[in-house]
Amino acid sequence: MEEVAKYVVSLKETVNGLCEGKPAWEIVLRTAATTVLLVWTKNFLFQDETLFERGKKTVFRLARKIPQIRNKIEEEISKVSTSITEDLNKAIDNAPYLVRLPEKGWSPEHILEEAKKYSEFGSFDWASGCASGTVYNGNKALTDIMTRVYGLSAWTNPLHPDVFPGVRKMEAEVVRMCCTLFNGDSNSCGCMTTGGTESIIMACKAYRDYAINVKGIKSPEILVPVSAHAAFDKGAQLLSMRIRHVPLDPKTMKVDLKAMRRMITRNTCMLGVSAPQFPHGVIDPIEEVSKLGQEYNIPVHVDACLGGFLIPFMDKAGFPLPLFDFRLPGVTSISADTHKYGYAPKGSSVVMYRDMSWRHHQFFVTPDWPGGIYATATIGGSRSGGIVAACWAALVYHGLEGYIEHTRNIITTTTKIADACRKIPGIFVYGNPEVSVVALGSEKFNIYLLSDRMTKCGWNLNALQFPASIHIAVTVLHTQPGVADRFISDVKEISEDILQNPPKDVGGSAALYGMAQSIPDRSLVGEMAWCYLDAVYTTEQGKSVPEKNHQTNSAPH
Repeated sequence: MEEVAKYVVSLKETVNGLCEGKPAWEIVLRTAATTVLLVWTKNFLFQDETLFERGKKTVFRLARKIPQIRNKIEEEISKVSTSITEDLNKAIDNAPYLVRLPEKGWSPEHILEEAKKYSEFGSFDWASGCASGTVYNGNKALTDIMTRVYGLSAWTNPLHPDVFPGVRKMEAEVVRMCCTLFNGDSNSCGCMTTGGTESIIMACKAYRDYAINVKGIKSPEILVPVSAHAAFDKGAQLLSMRIRHVPLDPKTMKVDLKAMRRMITRNTCMLGVSAPQFPHGVIDPIEEVSKLGQEYNIPVHVDACLGGFLIPFMDKAGFPLPLFDFRLPGVTSISADTHKYGYAPKGSSVVMYRDMSWRHHQFFVTPDWPGGIYATATIGGSRSGGIVAACWAALVYHGLEGYIEHTRNIITTTTKIADACRKIPGIFVYGNPEVSVVALGSEKFNIYLLSDRMTKCGWNLNALQFPASIHIAVTVLHTQPGVADRFISDVKEISEDILQNPPKDVGGSAALYGMAQSIPDRSLVGEMAWCYLDAVYTTEQGKSVPEKNHQTNSAPH
């Protein structure tokens, strides 16, 4: 204590010496300037990106102002845009676009005729099981019943439960059935959303508001594995939150627990894990992260959007898993997509909470609007009651036994594919696929070459990056006789050919992804993605449909 006292006295004498003989205004001004400088230095040094990353971006931004570089970049981006647009138009046989409303409405017969043509565009026969994920069932009987139930509720809107009480009941039942699946007690609750992205964003919103309003955290941060779905990044951007990505164990592809513990700060408002994660189909160590959440008093969200309607049934299907749901006391919320392995129509998902206190922070309420007290559970106001009804129909159509049977077939097929691919020379399987996704990589050749060749054989696989890989998400369609065998055979044959006859030049996704991963200026990759999104909405190729050739209704509108 004496040493501390001496240090304090010495510090006082030093400060007094610096201020001696100086006017008060100068002392105040120097102190204020020093404080401002220190705050600026702190904010400059401690940002989401390192000083090196920010410096690199500044260099790229300045380089792009050089006319020669700017012109070359614009030229290359234009080529990418044109190429993507041409590919998308080839997929519709370069058919002309409607660019204005018809003068008179079309007849029902003509509408159905045109809609049938639109539905037949495309070269992939998804019904045969050639596509990774995409369509998760396709059963005709299920399609028929969901279509009929949707039709009964086509005009309903869950925003008005007093007008449409039946749809309200259906939605409440969907949420309760899901909470029960994930071993929630009577206090568990949730909401239906339009998809996994909204479910995840809702959880981010709930924990942000809890952190700000209850814990007094001014700048809440999300902490998730680098393999977590991009919806967490979207949520962080939309909600003005910082997101930090935890590295993976390079062997298991699961989140590195030690790194996650080190990265927790006083601003961490949620920990995210996946069951399984999208790129490699691996389940993060949820039980251990649950304990971390309890230790640091941080809520834990389990993203089960992909596997949410497989993992609850795996134990009864003969494939037991470690605990992943509300049986773990640290797990406070779970997202699960009914429109994936729940086999409901696209546009339906569920976010669940351990109890209502968490869900209350998700809600949006404006009590002072002149239009009345406005309150919604999720992002949307008006929503499709038809989707709710069709989702409800899908759940009760399958029942527990139906989901267990589908799960057994899917996991068996996934295991068969993974085991067979491990034996194919030149490629390897990432981690230990535990649910429905098998990710492939190669140390012998560009793995995207395999993807391109598989596309030519009629397959549609997912290309991944960091590290370079491709994957197949196994669905009910892949459990059809012969589909898995054909996939394994094609992968083996193509891999052997690439090893024996290495191509001199690469094109397609092999060139695109190879280039994209090697570009240090990631903003350029973002602009290429803009080209794709712009092309999706283009009507530039093709001519407008001449209205005089269309059949019309005779009745006025």
